[in-house]
Amino acid sequence: MASTLRTVRSASLSGYPDLAQSLGLNAPAMLRHAGLPPRALDDPDTLISADAVAQLLEDSAHACGIEDFGLRLAAGRTLSHLGPIGLVMRAESTALAALNTLFRYRRLLNASLLTRLDTLADTVTIREDLLVQRSASIRQATELVLGVMFRILKELLGPEWQPMRVAVMHRPPRDDSRHRAFFGPTLVFNQDFTGIVCSAAQLNAPLNHSDPRMARFALKLLDQALSRQPQEAQETVRQLIVALLPGGRCTAQQVAAHLGVDRRTLHRHLSAEGTTFSNLLDQVRQNLAQWQLEASDLPLNEVAGLLGFSAPSAFAYWFRLRFGCSASAWRRGQDLIRLGTPPGGR
Repeated sequence: MASTLRTVRSASLSGYPDLAQSLGLNAPAMLRHAGLPPRALDDPDTLISADAVAQLLEDSAHACGIEDFGLRLAAGRTLSHLGPIGLVMRAESTALAALNTLFRYRRLLNASLLTRLDTLADTVTIREDLLVQRSASIRQATELVLGVMFRILKELLGPEWQPMRVAVMHRPPRDDSRHRAFFGPTLVFNQDFTGIVCSAAQLNAPLNHSDPRMARFALKLLDQALSRQPQEAQETVRQLIVALLPGGRCTAQQVAAHLGVDRRTLHRHLSAEGTTFSNLLDQVRQNLAQWQLEASDLPLNEVAGLLGFSAPSAFAYWFRLRFGCSASAWRRGQDLIRLGTPPGGR
């Protein structure tokens, strides 16, 4: 089966060595343990493994006993850390236009991050999903990307701006004071998505932006870079699966319709890459199921709905086939591991 290496700019770890050192960690050793050469951070445009970055953040948080490690790393981020994309965003007329620019070129920054906008009446919801291997927790990476998005919005809309809601899928830490100081009073955990809910009026308000001419050269470079990195069909399909699953509309026919092709053409493209729609659907469901059961306290019937199952019984049957136990038993085992008690121990 085809396997995809998702990459992220090493700028995603900007500030990591200093933060690690301040918390008593040996940054080069931590990087090497995660499979990342320390010299990879010398050039912010170096592409490194997104899975390795997620593992590094989890290892670092565990090693220093700091649950908000990813959030601390996000605290110093600005548009300038996005390179040419940040320059183009500054030249946009509204925050919404700037976000659309960010989403258009997202995979040049982080190929593992799926971001999308949902507009409903007078609100806009920015949703973020990480498409990495779920062999370990992605809590720290999730809080890093959410924190960076929050900082970007603050920079665009001004320091007084506050979102309508900041939603996090995983459970709260033992001490969430730093999280609340960072995100403000609208932060909620154990939600059915991770993202930021904003006022549409605020995102559409005119910005005091720089001269758009300053960004034209950067825009040309970005378009050239994007054309040199065509996205595989399976990555596009995987992103659509993540987006469509919660609505229960995730079939090969629906995905093909979103791509403007028929189902046969979709299957042909995926077959050329060594995979099938069913395989991708199952991979995404397994990854999401593991993350939601390990990291959140959402009821199983809600987890079933988020994974696109028509009934909890269908989810229960699928989960037992894939993992060899019930979802509730798997979650209890993860809880014991999290609390430091071996499964079956006392």
